[in-house]
Amino acid sequence: MRMLLVEDEPYAAAMLAKGLRERSHSVDVVGTGQAALELAFVNDYEALILDVMLPDRDGFSLCQELRANGNTAWILMLTARDALDDRVAGLDAGADDYLVKPFEFAELLARLRALSRRGPALRADRLSIADLVVDTRSQRVQRAGRDIDLTAKEYALLEFLARNEDQVLSRGAIGEQVWDDAFDPFSNLIEVYIQRLRRKVDEGHVPKLIQTRRGAGYILTGRGEGDVS
Repeated sequence: MRMLLVEDEPYAAAMLAKGLRERSHSVDVVGTGQAALELAFVNDYEALILDVMLPDRDGFSLCQELRANGNTAWILMLTARDALDDRVAGLDAGADDYLVKPFEFAELLARLRALSRRGPALRADRLSIADLVVDTRSQRVQRAGRDIDLTAKEYALLEFLARNEDQVLSRGAIGEQVWDDAFDPFSNLIEVYIQRLRRKVDEGHVPKLIQTRRGAGYILTGRGEGDVS
């Protein structure tokens, strides 16, 4: 999941971002409401984690402005203010959920999972392509019944490909969704990770699931056709 974390306290922001990235999420971090608006306008985030107390404005008005501008990302608000009126204000401003500080990181992850199951198209917890199975809740991957050990970033890339089965994904789309704003579009990082996945997922198996479409991008498909160089 690609998300924007809006938190002005540097240590808290760094720890949350680190934990989320270790769970295979792509996270951009800003510390002001204005910076959040600018990034939310140009990037397609699935979720925003929004602190209520920001140096330039409060999170309630920021949430309202995001919704007024048509932003439909899930918004989870974080605050040390646990009064009922504040929780109601957050939800009325357009937030989807409200988490009071201090909180356990496991609860934050659970709430994000719950948000991801909302909407007209529920996100599947189990993705199957040929004999490949991706369990998105446990982040466990199997091919032909055997576990595949992946790093967090390898898993994030594989899940993105699997959720878009039979669709060609450009380098730009992969960089945007699997990495973050620090991604260098001129690097060969995507190619390196694709090759790693091929060794772990496809080596010794038929069909080859991860394929290249020259000049277009990459595709995960069980149809066993196309250029797999």
